[in-house]
Amino acid sequence: MLYYLGEIGQYLHEVFIDQFDWWTVLGLVAQFMFTMRFVVQWIASEKAQRSVIPFAFWTFSLGGGTLLLVYAIYRRDPVFIAGQALSTFIYIRNLQFALRERRTNRAVT
Repeated sequence: MLYYLGEIGQYLHEVFIDQFDWWTVLGLVAQFMFTMRFVVQWIASEKAQRSVIPFAFWTFSLGGGTLLLVYAIYRRDPVFIAGQALSTFIYIRNLQFALRERRTNRAVT
């Protein structure tokens, strides 16, 4: 048992300490931004008492997704690159829809 705990400790040290660099910081910031999209969506939905996707959700999606794409390209991870590249286009398109809706709502009021 102690052997396995030591192996886990060594693995965690390698992953979180030995490999830590500015690219890791970028990846962590990107992941934080990506996570914040769910937080703002959850708060907006709780306030409205229904499922709501606020503008900030798409802003955090695009910001976090783009930074994650840059990180994935640097790390040369084809699975991560493919997923984030497609998602980035989806976030841009949804931001276009949200901006169009905002302009329409402002013109009506």
